Amino acid sequence: MDLRGGVKVRLEILRRVNAQSEPYLQVIEYTPKSKNDTVAFALSEINKGGYRDESGAEVSRIMWEHSCLQKKCGACAMVINGTPGLACGARLSEINKNGVIRIEPLRKFPVTADLMVDRQVMLDNLLKLEAWLQTQVKINERQAELAYDASRCLQCGCCLEVCPNFYAGGEFYGMAAGVPAARLIAELAPDDGKALKRGYDKHIFEGCGKSLSCKSICPAGIETDRMLARSNAAAVWKRIFGRCQKQR
Repeated sequence: MDLRGGVKVRLEILRRVNAQSEPYLQVIEYTPKSKNDTVAFALSEINKGGYRDESGAEVSRIMWEHSCLQKKCGACAMVINGTPGLACGARLSEINKNGVIRIEPLRKFPVTADLMVDRQVMLDNLLKLEAWLQTQVKINERQAELAYDASRCLQCGCCLEVCPNFYAGGEFYGMAAGVPAARLIAELAPDDGKALKRGYDKHIFEGCGKSLSCKSICPAGIETDRMLARSNAAAVWKRIFGRCQKQR
């Protein structure tokens, strides 16, 4: 479908007034301004006012999170046509299915209103992991490459949305915690960061089923399989090997 000609798109948006209210589906006919219109652009235009849904009711302001709108911050993560992604990177001309686009909030987190969810659990998990450096470190070129790749994590939550083993409040923290932990583990000396490495073992290594759905969905294109392999070696296998050596 060529959206440059002003062809309308049917936006099906799953909404709710607040965390306690029941969700409802609101259908809005939206006419794109250009072929480059994104879901984020459409939501912004609708929120300017003057739109009515298919029943004729005026569309109230749609609550959703956003910041940079350049695929750099991860704030606008939501489920679009059944797949988690960033609203600012989802072009209407590329994702519509027979002129229909369904927009929903992420499902693995508590919904606060409309397309807004509470992702506090991701920060809480990082705090529990003690995911920070306590001393200055020097890294070599090989470590720097992995650390840089890990630093591109947007903390958007898309990886957790598709992970079969993650649920909010569970013992498995998923790659939203695993990637930042991998960055730190790459920088640490073998005998440093023992608490972080123990936490990684318990909350990342033990719970990961290696489905790698996180890799295919990551908006930043982070190679989570490589992160896991390197971090598992540094935080788990080297420790186990060292313990076995001491017991001999």
